[in-house]
Amino acid sequence: MYHLIEETVTTIRRKIGDFSPEFGIILGTGLGKLVEEIDVQFQMMYSNIPNFPISTVEFHSGKLIFGMLNGRRIVAMQGRFHYYEGYDMQTITFPVRVMKALGIQKLFVSNASGSLSSDILKGDIGVIEDHINLLPDNPLRGLNDDDLGPRFPDMSEPYNKDMIQQALEIADRLKYRAHKVIYVSTPGPNLETKAEYRYMRIIGGDIVGMSTVPEVIVANHMSLPVFAISVVTDEGFHAELQPVSFAEIVRVAAEAEPKMTMILKELIALQ
Repeated sequence: MYHLIEETVTTIRRKIGDFSPEFGIILGTGLGKLVEEIDVQFQMMYSNIPNFPISTVEFHSGKLIFGMLNGRRIVAMQGRFHYYEGYDMQTITFPVRVMKALGIQKLFVSNASGSLSSDILKGDIGVIEDHINLLPDNPLRGLNDDDLGPRFPDMSEPYNKDMIQQALEIADRLKYRAHKVIYVSTPGPNLETKAEYRYMRIIGGDIVGMSTVPEVIVANHMSLPVFAISVVTDEGFHAELQPVSFAEIVRVAAEAEPKMTMILKELIALQ
């Protein structure tokens, strides 16, 4: 793993020179327009980066973007990778390790999710404080590289408390409907059944999605502070569950995206 990271970072450095990102951002489904707020200095297609996978999901652009956001140096993944695309967990999380090797000090993650609670509605924002991992594999399975992190990393605080509080205060000031939530991560790509939604509520989940947790595990393995934010795009708590299309999920995410963008911009400026 170390040699793959080194090879990838060397290639990226040839492109970006001495540009040193402070923060990494992973942009999820329907949330790629944050890039329009970035003063872009450099960008690279994933297909031109050695050892990087290629995003196969519609609406995921597949670019690594370097630039300035609200006065801070960032690297943003416009398009992320999912277990349901067929990638293994080490591949999915490889870009996080590369961003850490490039020098980022904090990781910001966004996603789209479904609500498990009638208190959390379509279009709301979820600020993730904890998660429940229902994925069938773990990115740390296999031999551990002690240069990257410990064999048994602590996960008692996977999401940074200070950034959670700051984000909630920003949302309150902007009068956005935002909730501190527990995120349930599932393999996908199908959405959940009524019984599955009920099960996830019973075990303590507030929202559900198909990403984020692998990246958060790897970030914690490398002692990288994490903030994660979710746009709620559908509701799974109704007794009579209605069919939801991916196009509808993307539409709702795009409508709510300005709220997520504003929170991230202001939060990054505070770091």
